[in-house]
Amino acid sequence: MAMDGITQEPTARVLADLHALAGDSRVPAGARWTLAEPGRQLDANLVHLPPGRQVDSHVEPDLDVVLVVVAGDGSVGTPEGRQQVANGNLIWLPHGAARELTAGPAGLSYLTVHRRRPGLQIRRRPEE
Repeated sequence: MAMDGITQEPTARVLADLHALAGDSRVPAGARWTLAEPGRQLDANLVHLPPGRQVDSHVEPDLDVVLVVVAGDGSVGTPEGRQQVANGNLIWLPHGAARELTAGPAGLSYLTVHRRRPGLQIRRRPEE
């Protein structure tokens, strides 16, 4: 990374206070924080679901996802049944597995982390 012609090495640093962001009532639903550092190999998002809201059942075909509950509670639904989750739980969502999330009475704030998705690439169509 270059600033004013000086190359800087990557460095570890605190990016966000997830507990403070999870408690921020100004953002009622959706992403409250997204990892946006240049050159990163990971994607991460802090997401909030208000009480009773749900992320519908879906399958992530390509990426394993680690989910960390930061605040609140709820459940993760899979074809095998529902699992209750609460603050501090670490959940592995393997690629290819169906899952859904439902917030409990206190809402649900969670951090997702996974390998960065490759950007959309526009290529020429192969000659036929």
